[in-house]
Amino acid sequence: MARLTRAEAQELNRAKVLAAARDEFTERGFREAKIDVIAERAELTRGAVYSNFPGKRALYFAVLAEEAERVAAEPPASDPGLTAAEALGALARAWVARLPLATDPGSRLGVDLGPEILADELTHRPYAQLLRFEAVVLGLALERLAPSAGRLVRVAELALTTLHGATGLAAAAPGFGEPFNVVRACEVLPALGLADTWPAVPPIVAHAQPVDEPWLPPAAFDSLRSEPADLSGDGVVAILGLHRLSAAEEAVRAVPQDSAVTVAVVTGSAPELAPLTHLALAELRGHLRRAFPVSTWPRLKVLRDDSGAVASAAGVSAVSDATETAVRITSGRVVRRAEGFGACHAAATG
Repeated sequence: MARLTRAEAQELNRAKVLAAARDEFTERGFREAKIDVIAERAELTRGAVYSNFPGKRALYFAVLAEEAERVAAEPPASDPGLTAAEALGALARAWVARLPLATDPGSRLGVDLGPEILADELTHRPYAQLLRFEAVVLGLALERLAPSAGRLVRVAELALTTLHGATGLAAAAPGFGEPFNVVRACEVLPALGLADTWPAVPPIVAHAQPVDEPWLPPAAFDSLRSEPADLSGDGVVAILGLHRLSAAEEAVRAVPQDSAVTVAVVTGSAPELAPLTHLALAELRGHLRRAFPVSTWPRLKVLRDDSGAVASAAGVSAVSDATETAVRITSGRVVRRAEGFGACHAAATG
């Protein structure tokens, strides 16, 4: 039998840790799970667990991200919606179908996610932005189903509020409420006529510097579509930290229709927050697959730039959760760069 390379052995150990952690979290929940028990289940040392994950919370997020990837890859149970109301109904039906019932509480795997996110500002603030980003993406997809309805991001926010509320109650009081009513409530949201506008120019716009540099992007993977991402075309590339993700909407709203928008998500705390980002984006992809025709998905590529390779190609030497830099790509050259609040709008419009 061929000897495993160091990289292959590390990947095998990581898979063992994740499988063992999944069993432990499922049986005992996050708070009662023990790293020593996870190591024993994986037939590894405690040190081997910590060499792959900085702590129990990061490991928990990674297990949930792996589960979200599995769910996102499952074939949708029904056709996606052809109207905004149908899309939200499809999203809600898929969502409530996974909630625990009063007679069968089911797995404890995900019940501690909310409390663990709230327990620390390190995770709380990024997760809030990840949810806002999800609302932006879902809102943009709704707008393509209802082009005369105007901006529908607030409708998407209200749908997510309703569905996350249903999840919290299902964990705290299984059997409370009627799932069909949750679906119906989501279906009627587009008809509420919520006031939702987008300013022609954001309140703060960074100054876009003209530059002339070669654009040499690395190989990348689109987390939204789960496929390799071609970054060679014209458009805007936004390097956004986890505290600034919602700024992506500025680029999408401002860029010409024939240009692409790419968001490279970066963080200054990758060991802890990269698994949380992975989880949120995998869940978003699953929601899109179940609720929207692919033709209505936003013209947006989303990259998890954990290594900072895309950021480096865009001229960003150091990243943090507050990073907000955008570049305009034309004919294989970086022709404009902006940094700070409003950078996406500035790079998109000049």
